[in-house]
Amino acid sequence: MLILFVILIIIAAFVLGLIVLIQNPKGGGLSSSFGGFSTQLMGVKQTTDVLEKGTWVFAAIIAVLCLTSTFFIKGGSSVTAGEQPRNNPTGASVPAGQPPVPNPNTSTTIPK
Repeated sequence: MLILFVILIIIAAFVLGLIVLIQNPKGGGLSSSFGGFSTQLMGVKQTTDVLEKGTWVFAAIIAVLCLTSTFFIKGGSSVTAGEQPRNNPTGASVPAGQPPVPNPNTSTTIPK
């Protein structure tokens, strides 16, 4: 499911990038490239409004997809019932922020 969200985020980001690149930084947009025909070609005069709304819509889509995808990310180090934690060989519970207690049954002799 997470892969689906990543693919959708990438597609939305690509479309958002295209919409932003189409816009004219001075506010003319596509309507300036049609010259005097802007009132005759299916309302090209309002192209800037459509592109601006599209920018906001795709930005919102990316934000919502990013926030909802966090619900599908699996947790890192969770211990299931009956399983020993990997960093604590004794099986005793360790308070948060403290290192595990070494096992007294194992000897750590250093050869001379």
